[in-house]
Parts: sequence; C-alpha cells; structure tokens
Amino acid sequence: MSPDFIRQALRQVRYPGFSRDIVSFGLVKDISWEPGLTTVQIEVQTADPQIPAQIFHDCHAILDPLPDIGHAKILIEVKAPPAAAASADLGKSSIPGVKRIIAIASGKGGVGKSTVAANLAVALAATGARVGLCDCDLYGPSMALMFGTTERPLANEQDEIIPILAHGIQLMSMAFLLDGASPVIVRGPMATRYTQQFLRQVAWGQLDYLILDLPPGTGDIQLTIVQTVSVDGVIIVTTPQEVALIDARKAIAMFGKVNVPILGLIENMAWFECDAGKRYYLFGNGGGVREAELNGMPLLGQIPLEVATREHGDSGQPVALLPANENRVSAAFHQTAATVRAQLPV
Repeated sequence: MSPDFIRQALRQVRYPGFSRDIVSFGLVKDISWEPGLTTVQIEVQTADPQIPAQIFHDCHAILDPLPDIGHAKILIEVKAPPAAAASADLGKSSIPGVKRIIAIASGKGGVGKSTVAANLAVALAATGARVGLCDCDLYGPSMALMFGTTERPLANEQDEIIPILAHGIQLMSMAFLLDGASPVIVRGPMATRYTQQFLRQVAWGQLDYLILDLPPGTGDIQLTIVQTVSVDGVIIVTTPQEVALIDARKAIAMFGKVNVPILGLIENMAWFECDAGKRYYLFGNGGGVREAELNGMPLLGQIPLEVATREHGDSGQPVALLPANENRVSAAFHQTAATVRAQLPV
C-alpha cells in the first residue's frame, strides 16, 4: 500500500455532476498511509453542502474495501467559491480589459447555439459595445464560416494571439488554426489547455463583452472555463421540444452547481412564419417559455426559424447584420441583445 496506489484508486471518485474525477480536478491535496490508518486530505470550493458529503461517501466506498487500507480518514476542507467572495470582487473579469464575460450554452447539439452566439455578438456590437467572440467548441468550430473569414491569426511581441476582426467583432476559433477539413483530435487534457490559451493568451484588448460559445453538453471544457475566468452569466439556448429541454435542464443544473449565474433562456427556432403570416410551430409551441417560468429565469428572446438565417450564416454574413425593420430574425436578435445589455450593463 502506498500513497500513489491510493491516489490511483481515488480516480474512480467522480466530482458530483461531472465525468472527471477528484484527482484530475486537483482536489486531493495530500495522502498519507501507515499500518492501520489511511488519511486523505481534500479541498473543495463549493456552496453546496451535498457535494462534499457525496465525495466523502464515494471515497469511503472506494477505499474501505481495499486490503491493508485500515481505517480510512477522509478530511474535506470546504472553501467558499469565487462567486461567493467579497462583493467588491463580484462581476469582475479575470481577463484584463474585458468588462463582461457571457457564456452561451446548451445541453445538447443542434439547437443553434453557435448561430445564436454569432448573431447576439453582432447585435450587441450594433448597440455600440465593443464585443469579442471566443469559439470554445474545439471539436466543431464554426465561427470562421459564419463570419466569412479564413484569416490566420498572428502573435504580438508578448507572444499573445491577435484575434481576427470580422464585422466589428474580435474573433478567436480553432478553425483559424486548422485547414478546413482537418479534424481536431485531442484528448481531455489538451482540450483543457487549448481552452485556457484561448482565454488567457489572446490579446482581447478593451472589450465591453466577451461572448464564449461553449460546446454542447456538460463536460470538461465547460468546467475549465468556469474555473479559468469569472463568468458574469450564462445564457441557455434551447428549442421548444422536450428532447432539447431535458438537456437544457442538465445545463442549468450544472451551472447552478458551480455557482455561475444564469442570465436567462433563449428559445431558438420558436416558430416558422409563412408569407401569409401564419405561424407553424415545427418543434412545439412555447416549450422555452414554460421552461423559463419553471426555473424562475427570464426568457431573453424567442428566435423564429427562417431560411435567411441559414443562408446568411453559410455566406459569412450573420443575419443580425440585416436592418431589424427588414428581417424578423434580425429584429429578434437585436431585441434580445437589448435585453441582455440591460441585465449586464457596462
């Protein structure tokens, strides 16, 4: 029996609500063993008392049956999370020059999250705000296409990546670093490192808002982001049907566990309106509205489904660039941006 053996055994203990283990998260601070006694010291940052209780239970479930473990003494130190720090520090960004950081998330793919992120960034910029957009979906980067640029980023004298400027938005995406058909083949630790570099080693400059387009799901990249920077709020994107809403609930629960405030919900593809003015609810009617009410959060916007959204996204001209009085989708994005800016003024 050795501390290394015990540490490997503890890799079976998952952090509640996540796929990663407490060892890879760096929560296990010290392990000591002597005949008849094993002591494990763990440090957790959370305001949820159920999390250390679950970790305590799971550690005993793994260690107690091991031969020669003796009495397993699990010591857990619970610290207040960054979000619960002094009020003077609340809302401050940990990226120099960036006033507000907003994450765009969804529980599942295919709900138009990246389209929402791109057009919300454009609509926020139209209010006069300085906006950046970081494509954190490493395995499916799409912002290069949506903004119509294949430019390669350069580095400054401080060895920071200079973001690409398109339609007035400062952009960073894995797509700028790869050839068009090249897949991103990286495992968890490398994905974490790339994500941290996009946030910490990009010369974002002076921004009012930095929009983070998260990958779908509730995995390593999401947790890396909330541990790397101070996120001012998360916007959950869903479509109205139940199969999307059940995953949206998981995303809501995840960000609640890590103490990141949720600004509200955007219902995408809410309806299709034909030329005669009749609305067709292709994915159900009002699912996002009911979900927002159920969770006690604002419904930030309902985005209709139009061919123009796809056409403009494929051509590198986000639909929010159209005048709001000429296109219903553009109008919906500009109204949503005004709501978001009212919630998070700069």
